[in-house]
Amino acid sequence: MAVNVRKVETPADFRAFLEFPWTLYKNDPNWVPPLLSMRRDLLNKKKNPSWEYMEGDYFAAWRGDQIVGTIAAFVNHRHNEFHNEHVGWFGAFEVYDDQEAATALLNTAAEWVKEKGYDAILGPQTFTTHEDCGILVDGFVPPILLMPYNPPYYQKLVEGAGYIKAMDLYSFHVSRERQAEIGLQDRLGRITQGVMKRNKITIRKIDQKRLKEEFVVFKEIYNEAWDKNWGFVPMTPKELDGLVTSLGQFFEPDFAFFADVDGKPAGFGFAIPDFNQVLHKAYARPGTPEIFTLLKALWHWKVRPVMTWARIPLLGVKEAYRNKGVDAALYYHVLTALINDPRIQHSDSGWILESNTNMVSIAKSFGSDIYKTHRFYEKKF
Repeated sequence: MAVNVRKVETPADFRAFLEFPWTLYKNDPNWVPPLLSMRRDLLNKKKNPSWEYMEGDYFAAWRGDQIVGTIAAFVNHRHNEFHNEHVGWFGAFEVYDDQEAATALLNTAAEWVKEKGYDAILGPQTFTTHEDCGILVDGFVPPILLMPYNPPYYQKLVEGAGYIKAMDLYSFHVSRERQAEIGLQDRLGRITQGVMKRNKITIRKIDQKRLKEEFVVFKEIYNEAWDKNWGFVPMTPKELDGLVTSLGQFFEPDFAFFADVDGKPAGFGFAIPDFNQVLHKAYARPGTPEIFTLLKALWHWKVRPVMTWARIPLLGVKEAYRNKGVDAALYYHVLTALINDPRIQHSDSGWILESNTNMVSIAKSFGSDIYKTHRFYEKKF
């Protein structure tokens, strides 16, 4: 049957859109299903604070009565204002290995953006730089926490629809064995201490007794730390509050550090255990009461822990203190904290923009290697 793409309008349409990934990935051992409540809140325009400054629609591709793919087309007005651009986006892109369906979805999103009068479409992004970004084009292993995953054929389908590369995002991996091999705590420790002394850098753990105040400092630094990054848009107060709440679910104080330069807040670096390993064991499913999934997750989190990976998703330095070694000092302290935790055997540092050559160089100097690449695509009109 021919592919028919139509806007998601009815509750039945929305449910099909919401649950499609469970059908698409049912035989993929790498996919980690999110909690249905989390996915529902992400897609709910009344609950997701990003939709306060975005406009857009959801679409699904059908062959007869079978859904074969999904996509969102939207305009992020804060992005356009912050970067002085005039573009739209696509996200929530999932599809079978079906070029006709993929092209129909991507063309529908492009036409939606074009008809609004914009100059180009970029993506995928669901729905901001603080959430799922890019198509995985290299490193098809189970995704780490807060990272998207897709089958290898997505790159072929997107490029087959006329989209071209806009930017790559790197994820770096280093194992406990590799850290011991390069002498992280000895050789690199001495170098880091020398840099800290020369530039009056001090690193401290987050204060567990003052978490509320500490997260205020975190929020003050967050937006400034990435304000010049490609595609970055500052979070709204409501989004920052949401980020803090989300971090609180997985937060471990021993993995969180602040940097001061000459006594003034300059940056932060946080690592979080890979809760995706727990979610993969719990395996949320449509039709299964979420309380059962949460009980399984609790077992694999606290009773029989399965987390052997951690991710460093947040490492930022204020512009005034860059090129002083603050980022390297934070990176060293976070990695050292992970080494000192016997549970953690592997760490992921990502994303790092390919254009962020300084951080790419630091990660490599600490023995990390690129093991995954996600890619943004664009189509100009």
